[in-house]
Amino acid sequence: MKKKICVIGAGYWGKNHIKTLNELGCLYAIVEPDNRLNQKNQTLYPNLKFYSNLEEAIDDFYIDGFIIATPAQTHFNLAKKIILRKKPVLVEKPFTLNLEDAEELKNLAEINKTNVMVGHVLLFHPAVQKIKEIIDLNKIGKLQYIYSNRLNLGQIRKEENVFWSLAPHDISIFQYLTNSFPTRITSNGGDFVQEGVHDTTITFFEYPENVKAHIFVSWLHPFKEHRIVVIGSRGMITFEDSVEGKPLKLYQKGFEIIDGDNLPLKNDGPIEEIDYDMKMPLTEELKYFIGNMDKEYRISGIKNAYEVTKILLKSSDELKK
Repeated sequence: MKKKICVIGAGYWGKNHIKTLNELGCLYAIVEPDNRLNQKNQTLYPNLKFYSNLEEAIDDFYIDGFIIATPAQTHFNLAKKIILRKKPVLVEKPFTLNLEDAEELKNLAEINKTNVMVGHVLLFHPAVQKIKEIIDLNKIGKLQYIYSNRLNLGQIRKEENVFWSLAPHDISIFQYLTNSFPTRITSNGGDFVQEGVHDTTITFFEYPENVKAHIFVSWLHPFKEHRIVVIGSRGMITFEDSVEGKPLKLYQKGFEIIDGDNLPLKNDGPIEEIDYDMKMPLTEELKYFIGNMDKEYRISGIKNAYEVTKILLKSSDELKK
C-alpha cells in the first residue's frame, strides 16, 4: 500500500516535492497558507487534501509522513510538532538556524522514536553514490583532499547568506565521503551586495587522518559551476554537475616516492569516464524517505542533520572574525 505524504509549503522548493511525490503516487495533502498557491494546486491536483496550517493537517489520521519545505526560520517549530506526534518527517535544509534547536529536535526524535531526515538531496545523486563506492573500494587509495565549487549568478537571499544557502549540500557530501567530523574549520568571504549577508565564501576543513578539504560558494559568479574533486594517494575523481552530460571521471594519477633522496615520481595514468544511472536526485531522495519510514535513515538522517548544522554555525562564527 502506497504511503500518504503531506507537503508543508508549496513555494520555491516545495512545488518540486509536490510534483515528484505526485509522480510517485504518494502525494496526499498540502499545507499552504497562500490562497493563490492553493487555487493553482487545486487545479493541478484536484484529488488532494488542502490545509492552511499544520494544526489542521496533523490530526489527519491517514497521513503517514510529512515534508517541511517552508522558510528555514519555521523549520524548528513545525518539525517539533510533527516529532511529538511520532510521524516521520523530512525537513528541508538548512535543518535549523541554531545548534540548540537542532539538538532539541535530535533529542526529541530519540525520545519519541521518530524517524527524521534532512533534505540533503545531493547525497542521493547517483554520481555522489558512485564516488562513495569508488572511495570505499579503495580505487583511489588513501583519501587526501576534497574540494567543491558551487558558483552561479543569483539567486540572492535576504534570510541567509550564500554559505547557508549553498554549502549545506557540500558539507553533507564531505561528511558522507569522509565518514568523520572536521577537527578544524576556517572560513572567510565578502558581503558586497547586502551588508552583513555574505555573497562569496571559501571554507577550509581538516579531518582526521590528515584529510583536507575546501568549499568555495558564490552567487556573484559570471557562469554556473558545480564541481567536486576528490584526491587520493593513487587516483583522483572529478564530477562536473554543471557541464553537459554531467561527466564523472576517474584519473589514475598520483605521486609515488621510490627513493627518499629523489623527488616523488609522477604517475600520469589513463582517464576513465565512469557510467552512472541518470536518475533524478529528488526522486531518489523521496523514494528513500518513503521506503525507510519505519527504519533508521542511515543516509541524511538526524545525526547528519545535527552535524551539518554544527559545521554551518562554526563556519559562520569564522566569517564574523
